[in-house]
Amino acid sequence: MHDSDADTTEGTVTEPSDDQSAVTDGGIAESGEGYLDAEVNLLSPSTGFMRDHLKLVWTSFLVWILVTWGPVTATFLAPETMTSLSIIGFPAHYFLVGFLAPTGSLILAAIYAHRRDKLDERYGIDTGATSEAPSGSDEAAATDGGVTE
Repeated sequence: MHDSDADTTEGTVTEPSDDQSAVTDGGIAESGEGYLDAEVNLLSPSTGFMRDHLKLVWTSFLVWILVTWGPVTATFLAPETMTSLSIIGFPAHYFLVGFLAPTGSLILAAIYAHRRDKLDERYGIDTGATSEAPSGSDEAAATDGGVTE
C-alpha cells in the first residue's frame, strides 16, 4: 500500500473504494462529489490533503507570529532587559528585530516550501506537469503575444 493511494485520517488508513470518486489532490472527497464541487470549509476540510495542508499553514503561521512579533512584544514588555542585553555587540532588541525576525521569516518560507513539496509527493500531486499544451502552429510566439513577420 502506498501513501499516495490511501487517505489517512488521524493514524487510520483507508483504501479508496470504487464507489468513491478520486479527487485531484490524491485524496477522496468524503461526500463522494468531485473535488471542484466539494464545499471548502476551513474548519472541516473534505480531503486528507486539505487537512494536512491546513495543519501546515496554521503551524507555519503561528511560528511566523512568534518569530516576527516575539522580539517586539518582549521589548514592549521588558524594555530595560532587552536594551541592556547585548548580542554580537548590538542591543538584544535591535538584533532580534533587525536580524532574527527577517531571517527567521525567510527560513520559515524555505521550510514551508520543503514541507509542501513533501505533502504534494505524499498525495501524488505532480507540480512539474503543465496543465495545457500550447495551441496553434509549432512556431514560437513573439513575447508581446503577436506574430513575428
